[in-house]
Amino acid sequence: MSECISTFFDAWGMRDDSPRLDTIAAAFASEGNYADPRSPEPLTGAAAIAGYVNNFSAGALGWTASVVNLSSTGTSHRVTVAFGGMGPDGKEMVQHGQYFTDVDGDKITRMVGFVGTGAPE
Repeated sequence: MSECISTFFDAWGMRDDSPRLDTIAAAFASEGNYADPRSPEPLTGAAAIAGYVNNFSAGALGWTASVVNLSSTGTSHRVTVAFGGMGPDGKEMVQHGQYFTDVDGDKITRMVGFVGTGAPE
């Protein structure tokens, strides 16, 4: 598995913004970009990406994100991520996302995410 991808999703569960920024900077290329349906636009650079993840973490206290499946073709990866934590009803819940990621060496250059896994209904 590409270590930078796991490192990036580990950052989603961190409680403090400063270490989260350092972790995301270690995972992404300096001009790497990130987009998902909830981001206002594609985000470029560790500071912008970390700001977005900070907002998620503030709204989902104690939630974690972990890679549960990864497949690769060359430098492109399809990643399934489980986001889990306490829901508003006080019960544990898990939501999945699907990410398509391009990596150069040990850095993410581009990541595009989708809510759910695209499973047929």
